[in-house]
Amino acid sequence: MSHEDMAILPDTKGKFLFTSGENELHAEGIRERITVPVRNGGTAGNLFHQAVEDALDRSRKAGQENPIVIGAIPFDLGEVSCLYVPEDHEWRTRPDGGDSPADHLDMPALLEQRSIPDETGFKRAVQHAIVNFQHSDVRKAVLSVMRELQFSAPIDVDRLLRSLRAQNRDGYQFQVPLPDGGELIGVSPELLLRKTGNRIVSNPLAGSTKRLADPVADKDASGRLLVSEKDQYEHRIVVEDIRRILEPLCASLDMPDRPSLLSTAALWHLSTRIGGLLTDPSTTALELACRLHPTPAVCGYPTERAQQLIRFVEPFERGLFTGMVGWCDAQGNGEWALTIRCGIVERDKVRLFAGAGIVEASQPDSEWAEVQTKLGTMLNACGLAA
Repeated sequence: MSHEDMAILPDTKGKFLFTSGENELHAEGIRERITVPVRNGGTAGNLFHQAVEDALDRSRKAGQENPIVIGAIPFDLGEVSCLYVPEDHEWRTRPDGGDSPADHLDMPALLEQRSIPDETGFKRAVQHAIVNFQHSDVRKAVLSVMRELQFSAPIDVDRLLRSLRAQNRDGYQFQVPLPDGGELIGVSPELLLRKTGNRIVSNPLAGSTKRLADPVADKDASGRLLVSEKDQYEHRIVVEDIRRILEPLCASLDMPDRPSLLSTAALWHLSTRIGGLLTDPSTTALELACRLHPTPAVCGYPTERAQQLIRFVEPFERGLFTGMVGWCDAQGNGEWALTIRCGIVERDKVRLFAGAGIVEASQPDSEWAEVQTKLGTMLNACGLAA
């Protein structure tokens, strides 16, 4: 293992956060940083998983009873990982309330912002994907946008997190320090994989519609989503691919026949909660998550051809966006959420990301509206309207 693959940084400080339900995982300090790419990381024993295992073993020998690895893995598994073994970590009960959405009022002034691609460019990419579906075996591709914000002064990340928490009580909130000094933050609604002992849960989301202020109209919107052929099709692609990967690994797998509804502050989602019992309980949460990633919920289907299409039409590198973020302990338990509804803060600059699943029945205008709604989660935390 080269020094670049495994950097031991005893003097570097970092703050990590991952929330799940009513619990918060707080970690601080960086014992080791793991940058080895996952590549084909679904197989135990390759370079990536060996690097993780070795790092956890060193922490155990140094006195940590059950060390963890925490951080993020990029969308492209060939890119470097952003994982850490922290000096200290503890689980806490989430505080009740106390956070006010008014926290965002103290944000510095917004000087400028731009969308990459812009509206015309995104809609053109959607049209390109739809034409591609008609002449290939690609059935779905997730296309995304990046919103760059320039503020008048450096951003207080803690205040931004409080604002995000106040407006989005549910979901998996996260904070990961980046090697270049930036911070990855967000609140994901989507659980890629949770493992507790021999039990696993995955909760894919695909197919969504905007929440509405009027309760009656909002209920009608959710009802239309449940019967939408386009959204049901998009969702089924994701669920069937997860079934294909998990079924051979499980003694039993419980999967509902039809999706249900999951709501966030901004959106209704089609949701399928999948539960299973592992045949081999020694398989870790991180190994399982690497087998699943990237699911058609963030990439498309078939995976490799969808990735090729994304590289061709998207004018920016996703990096950690639509990767996975979470933790895994030395016993193999852990949780990994999809890195969506997120942003990267670098002093006075913030980059926000959002994507939409494109299938042959997609409409460019509707998909542009969807990514704007999804950007709203982080824009609202920044004190800005979508």
